[in-house]
Amino acid sequence: MANNYPIGLFDSGIGGISIYNEMKNSLPTESTIYIADNLNAPYGKKTEKEIIQLSIKNTQKLIDLGCKLVVVACNTATTNAIEVLRKNFNLPIVGIEPSIKPAMLESKTNNIGVLATEKTLSSNLFQKTSNTFSNGVNIHEQIGYDLVNIIEENGINEKLLNLKLNGYIQPMLKYNIDHLVLGCTHYYFLKDILRTILPCEVKILDSSRAVIKRVQTLLEIYDLKTNISKANNMFYFTGNGLVISDFLTNEDKISKITI
Repeated sequence: MANNYPIGLFDSGIGGISIYNEMKNSLPTESTIYIADNLNAPYGKKTEKEIIQLSIKNTQKLIDLGCKLVVVACNTATTNAIEVLRKNFNLPIVGIEPSIKPAMLESKTNNIGVLATEKTLSSNLFQKTSNTFSNGVNIHEQIGYDLVNIIEENGINEKLLNLKLNGYIQPMLKYNIDHLVLGCTHYYFLKDILRTILPCEVKILDSSRAVIKRVQTLLEIYDLKTNISKANNMFYFTGNGLVISDFLTNEDKISKITI
């Protein structure tokens, strides 16, 4: 039965594990298949055409593996490829966008910061969302140069990451931001370091809970909720698997895959 098929997720690497873990916690009986395309990471430095091609390949692979719904657990892939994916594939597809809408609606200083990849910030989808909900709120953008590379190659290396993040965040603080939006799923794992840099009144926003809510809604709409009691979670990677185990639990099955 299709409702007992797994939910598929893909990212350019380990960033989407933030969504993967949230899904396992919130939907514990739903089976999942995750593809970390770390052979091609980071997506943020690739052209739009390359991002679309990689996103199509990942989505097709998840469908070939029997997934009933696909989560694009990557901000860069979502903002550059989600429309193409939805036109090309006949199954529910959930994207992930930076949480700029709630940040702008909640801001009291009318200044928010966004830390994201270059391709997310330059995408038409990001610009459209920003313009639609800005309403007098100033958005201070910062490209997270090298952050994905550091995380993919070294895990959460606090010394390296703290130096980079201080350089990115301090200029934003001069504008009195009261929200920092994390526009890349990899940055979810930087929250503890960011909390040591940011004033306590600055709220950090990511999209993980919003994505899970959308998945839950679509499972209801399409009658795809599982009726089995035990989930089977599989994690695949396309490149190097050295750092990945640091972000997963012992229960996760890990294997290399070719796409």
